[in-house]
Amino acid sequence: MLTQNLQIRVRYGETDQMSYVYYGNYAQYFEMGRVEWLRNLGVSYKSMEDGGIMLPVLDLNIKYLKPAKYDDLLTLKTTLKKIPSVKIEFDFEIYNEENELLTQGYTKLVFIDMKKNKPTRCPQFLLDKINPMF
Repeated sequence: MLTQNLQIRVRYGETDQMSYVYYGNYAQYFEMGRVEWLRNLGVSYKSMEDGGIMLPVLDLNIKYLKPAKYDDLLTLKTTLKKIPSVKIEFDFEIYNEENELLTQGYTKLVFIDMKKNKPTRCPQFLLDKINPMF
């Protein structure tokens, strides 16, 4: 299991009239978590795309437990629980400064060969970084 934490300060424009984070913004937070998770591993998402691999989302699930609010400092915990194959799956947890669990989420993405526009296996260079940690 590989976990990466990312802190996010809730900006005013991410909230609704109640000063709660608008529900649609959580998908963007999860994307930030995935991108930084890869970067922490030494791989940029941009370099993967430049190399002909993209990762569209197949499945997104979000469970809202408590609202995040304007100016909260959130901790987004992004976890890879199993070695990827053609698909890669992440679990997410968002905590506030009091360490209360606010939101849980899950995404499943598929590796796509951009030239063929077809699913492909996880790139070996990524597996070489992930496998020793399991």
